[in-house]
Amino acid sequence: MAQEVLSQSEIDMLLNALTAGEIDTEEIKREAQEVKTKIYDFRRPNKFSKDHMRTIHMIHENFARLVSNFLSAYLRTNIEVKIASVDQITFEDFIVSIPSPTVMTIFNMKPLLGSAVLETNPAFTFPIIDLLFGGPGEMPKKSREITDIEANVLKNIYGKMLENLTYVWSEVNEITTAIQGLETNPQMNRVISPNEIVAVITFMTTIGDYEGMINLCLPYLMLEPITLKLSSRYWFSSPEKGMKDQKQTVMESLEQTPIKLTAIGGETELTIKEFLALQLGDVLTLDNKVAEDLILLVEDKPKYTVQPGIYERKMAVQITGYWERGEKTYE
Repeated sequence: MAQEVLSQSEIDMLLNALTAGEIDTEEIKREAQEVKTKIYDFRRPNKFSKDHMRTIHMIHENFARLVSNFLSAYLRTNIEVKIASVDQITFEDFIVSIPSPTVMTIFNMKPLLGSAVLETNPAFTFPIIDLLFGGPGEMPKKSREITDIEANVLKNIYGKMLENLTYVWSEVNEITTAIQGLETNPQMNRVISPNEIVAVITFMTTIGDYEGMINLCLPYLMLEPITLKLSSRYWFSSPEKGMKDQKQTVMESLEQTPIKLTAIGGETELTIKEFLALQLGDVLTLDNKVAEDLILLVEDKPKYTVQPGIYERKMAVQITGYWERGEKTYE
């Protein structure tokens, strides 16, 4: 990079200013020293890298979209949830930053160890409660704690919200969420060590005229076993492997899907009088010949031609070919 060169007149002006004391050389030295140094608090080390934070941000952008769609459909009103920020702080700093009373949902993410926290402030919680009980989605006139009935109702809807975490984290690691309890006093929450570093994902919510906030708190100790999967190198190093994994997942799902098979032995016609006269032991003559193939229906649609027989003392059919149009039809 080319450096700017001072002219002779600019050099003379600089020297005159130094001589006259108009420029503080000590201040210049201090500014240069400040640029070279950076304050680092060893009591609060950054355990998540910038790459990890970018991946967490990307994952929970999808979570915000899914939760927004779910709440809007479930409560039949327009609810917006957008990710605002992703930071890493100590759990103690997180607890101090949230209001009281609030609603803190403690949950786990099996098979990951430990507990995480979903915190929703009153500007989100009370409009949701009002909507669930048939109201227009308004805040109470005075701040209060939630009742036991409201807590049980919220626990149900928060459980459904946390199910969306299983979808957005499935690309990183298969997890299953389960709520352990609800707490309204932040100072009583001691599920995480105060000095533990946590990733705090903040979401801004809009319900009618009320703007609220959701905080998702994920401890580093919980995510530590899968931090390698949070790097962009892991996500983009082997796209072919990802495609193969998706194909294998689809095939495994298809293999577990049950289908209905029906073998048609033949057809016959009866009058209503003959049908009503049927008794146990009567024999019906079908229109199929002994050597003629039967038709095998797959989900009530003709697909194969088969021959009947016995396999391991059970009635069975053997596929002899594909059913083709023009052969004996089945309606």
